[in-house]
Amino acid sequence: MRLRIIDAFTDRPFHGNPAGVLLLDGPFPPDAWLQQVAAEVNLSETAFAHPLPPGGDADWALRWFTPAAEVDMCGHATLATAHALATAGLAEGLIRFTARCGILTAEVAEDGTVTMDFPTSSLTPVDAEPEIARALGAEIKSVHDTSAHIGDLVVELADERTVRELAPDFAALRGHSRRGVIVTAPAEDPSRGYDFVSRGFFPALGIDEDPVTGSAHTALAPFWAARTGRTEMTGLQGGARRGLVRVRLKGERTLLTGHAVTVIDGELHASP
Repeated sequence: MRLRIIDAFTDRPFHGNPAGVLLLDGPFPPDAWLQQVAAEVNLSETAFAHPLPPGGDADWALRWFTPAAEVDMCGHATLATAHALATAGLAEGLIRFTARCGILTAEVAEDGTVTMDFPTSSLTPVDAEPEIARALGAEIKSVHDTSAHIGDLVVELADERTVRELAPDFAALRGHSRRGVIVTAPAEDPSRGYDFVSRGFFPALGIDEDPVTGSAHTALAPFWAARTGRTEMTGLQGGARRGLVRVRLKGERTLLTGHAVTVIDGELHASP
């Protein structure tokens, strides 16, 4: 089976967020094998997809695994999967996926950019737990919980510099959210090409920091739209490794746009 490593939300190798992509000919192998492959690839997400019969609501079935667990929704690995399908000549234009979070679509443009249609996350204000502030080592302005398929806490910090210089206590963060913690702040200088910044920490899933989390932007889009009055923005996410996510808020749906580039294209020899 052909295994690709694709950097998502970037047009340059070794930037953005890398994802493993395995395109299967038939139904998904046993979950234990999928989890073993994801652990072996050892990236924040590995996507597995197989084609569906024509005439249905979706063209491909899609699942995502971290090295430690399956997740309900993943943006960067979906973008990587759409890129793999398009570059392999297996799909063009609009691609429909069925996943644990419902029907998702990804449209590949002529310039190679991929626009994904995801459900917009809800945002529920919650109290800022002192333990989270201590684990982050920063003063918190606000905290919001997100919808079930995401399960992150969106934590607003004072400014971009605070976000960039954050050095969390990952052991202390573990257990304080269902999935992860997304910290965010407005861009210091929007003329640089982005409107807000963020970083994502997921120690409970075996990922201390995820460079660019597409699904988190389904919560960041309404969060920053409520503060800016804008429905189209660009987010910069990451610490040492970064990527750009263009967002467009359309009520109950959020469009996420980015580039991708294949870095490794090889063969998986371990069969199910």
